Parts: sequence; C-alpha cells; structure tokens
Amino acid sequence: MGPSRAWIVRFAGATIWLGAVAWAFAGGSATRLSALTPLLALAALAANLLDAQIHRMFWWSGSFLAVILAAVFDGPASAAIVLTASELGAWVVERYRLTALAINLAAGSLPPVILAYAIPAHHHGARFYLALAGLCAMVVVAEQLIVVTLRNVWDNEPFVPAFRSFAPLLPAFGINVALAIATASIYTQAGLGAVMFAMLAVVAFSYTARLVISARERAREYAALSWGVLSGLLRTLDIRDPRASRHSAAVASYARDVARAAGMSDHDAELAHTAGLLHDIGRFALSDRVMERGRPLTNEDWAAIRRHPELGADMLRDLGLYGPVAEIVHCHHERIDGRGYPRRLKAEDIPELAKIIAVAEVYDTLTADDTYRTPISSFEALTELRRVAGSQLDAGYVETLAEVLAGQGVDYRHAREASFERELDLERRIGEAATS
Repeated sequence: MGPSRAWIVRFAGATIWLGAVAWAFAGGSATRLSALTPLLALAALAANLLDAQIHRMFWWSGSFLAVILAAVFDGPASAAIVLTASELGAWVVERYRLTALAINLAAGSLPPVILAYAIPAHHHGARFYLALAGLCAMVVVAEQLIVVTLRNVWDNEPFVPAFRSFAPLLPAFGINVALAIATASIYTQAGLGAVMFAMLAVVAFSYTARLVISARERAREYAALSWGVLSGLLRTLDIRDPRASRHSAAVASYARDVARAAGMSDHDAELAHTAGLLHDIGRFALSDRVMERGRPLTNEDWAAIRRHPELGADMLRDLGLYGPVAEIVHCHHERIDGRGYPRRLKAEDIPELAKIIAVAEVYDTLTADDTYRTPISSFEALTELRRVAGSQLDAGYVETLAEVLAGQGVDYRHAREASFERELDLERRIGEAATS
C-alpha cells in the first residue's frame, strides 16, 4: 500500500518550508536582522494564538502583517524566522494536526520570502507602496493556492470548487493588503514604537474577532438545539394529530403572505411565519384524551384546550430565543371584542401579528381537507371570515387575506401542498438565530 495522503501532504509541506528557509538564509540576509524581528515574532505568535477562523483552515490574523513587515524591513531570513516561530509556537500550545501544521508552514513561508527578495530596497515613495501592494496581493493569492492545493490532496477533493471559495474571502484579503501597506507606512514614518503599537491593536482586534466568532458558534449550537426540540415536539404532535404539521405549515405560509401584503417589514413577516409554525406547540402538553378526535369534550377538557396558547408561550420563553414569537403565540386566540382566551384582550391590546395568525388559522380550519369538520370553499370561508370580522377577527387582515388569495390556485387556497419541512427550513433558521 502506498503512502497515505496525509503523509504526502506533510512531506510536500515540509519540503516547501525547508526550501524557503534555506533560500531565505542563502543570501546572507541574516546580517540584516534587527530588534524588529524578535518583536514581530512575538506579535505573530500572539496573533496566531488569538486568531479568527474565517473559512475552513484559512486562518488570518496579525501574524500576516508581522511576516510581511519582517520580509520588507529585515529581509527574507527575518520573514522565515517570524513565520516559523509563530507557527511552531502556536502548534506547541494548540497541538493541532501535523498535516495542518505542514500546510501552514508551506503556505506561510515561501510567498513572503519571495516578497522579501522582490521588494524595492528604498522604502519610500509611490513606487515602493505600489510594489508592496502588488506583492502583498501576490502573497495572499500564492498562500491560498498552496493551502487549497495541499488541502485538496489531503481530502481528495476536486480542485475547481475549492478555488471558487476564494470569492467570499476577497474582502478579507483586501483588508489584509491594506493593513500591510498602512503598517509599513507607520514604520517608515514613525519607527519601531509606533509599529508595535499598531501591531498590538491588530492583535487585540484578532482576539475580539475570535470572541465574536466563538459566541456565534455557541449561539448556533444553542439555536440548533432549540429548533431541534421544537421541530421534534411538532413532529410528535403530528403523530397524535395527523393534521398538526400540515396545519402549522399552512398557517405559517398564509401569515407571512398576509404580513407582506399588509406592508409589514421582512422581519415582521418572518416573525409571523415563525409564529404560524409554532402557534399550536402548546397542544403538545394536552392529554391524549383531549387530543383524540371524535370524543365528546367535557368542560374540563375545554378549559385545558384554552390553555394551549399560554402553555406554548411558556415553552418558547423557556427556550430563550423566541420572546417576540412567544407573545404572538400567547395571543393568537384572543378576539377583537375581548371574548377570546386566555387573557380576554381587546383589539388594541392584541399584537398585530397575533391578529394575522388568528385570521390564517380560522381560514385554514375552514378550508382544509384534513380538518375535523367538512371543508368549505375558499369563497365560503372568506364569507364566514367577513361575517365575524370586527368581533372575532381583525377586518383589515381578513381583507388582506382576500387580496392574497385572489388569483391563486386551488392548491394554495386549500393549502394542499403545505409542507412542514419546507416551511421549517431548519438550516436557515439556525443560521439566522445564531447571527441575530
């Protein structure tokens, strides 16, 4: 059996790195080393330990600036020392995989050494800064080409899709190039103290970025858990009441479309959609006897059913991420005339989105094929909604629903293709919850 891909990548990475280091010292550039080199090595090590991951294994931080400054002002040997010290030092602390270390050493060493040999000797004037900008851009591209090539050999993945991943990173690359030029200008104009202060600011920014990314990852994990629990409860509810998931999807779709047609913001339309999906989540807490169809309900049963908005709201509040949705769910069975439940709120006290949910729910209950009553046509349902408009339902949203339904096909008007999975769109919701 031949060598594993990981060993091939390690060998290639180590060869590129050692070759770059040998080339860096070959020209006697070690004689140019100054106090800048050890200070930059420390700054690069600190930045590597506090870095921010922006895409897979592409790590960007103040270490890039430190290596570039070393290459420009202390020569190729300095660039090799700063890169090697920062990468090996970070590896000693973090102990990540040797294959990843080989990739980082290869990608981080050769392009800066080339820059150090190519940069103009005179560090001032427009020619110098234009050359620095162009060479920094080449370093960025070359480093990523090495990373992608070695990573794809390691993972045995196609190359073209990986190279396309450059596009989302272009703003970050541009920022790195701009920072390199600005920091070089600071060093040229103000000396070592000023540039170390600038490096300290970059390291601090790297640390802040790491905290932000870490917080977003935790939020994403929490959102995934929360939505996983909610979707699991709704699926379980669907087993007990086969109409539950389709009904929730239909109400969500109608509520979102009504909110949009009413001129509400995208954020409010999304809230209406989410509340529509979850409006009956409190029914999960009802007993099997109450949920069973065809069984006569006692006064106690009706009292329990009237508690499901409150129970649902409590469940959502306990999960922590859905405060606004919880209030909508709590109020979706309130009536305009104050005779609803559970709090007997009147029109002015009912959240607008809860009024929309109420209209959508009544309409779907009247028209759906899987309801507990004989379905009626869309026209008949709108007639019934208009009859109770102003007492049970908000008249304005009833008319908005009529506008939404106008010109739609039978499948939409009777929600025959309503899909809980499609409306849930779990990955999108997790992402949005994590960044909100």
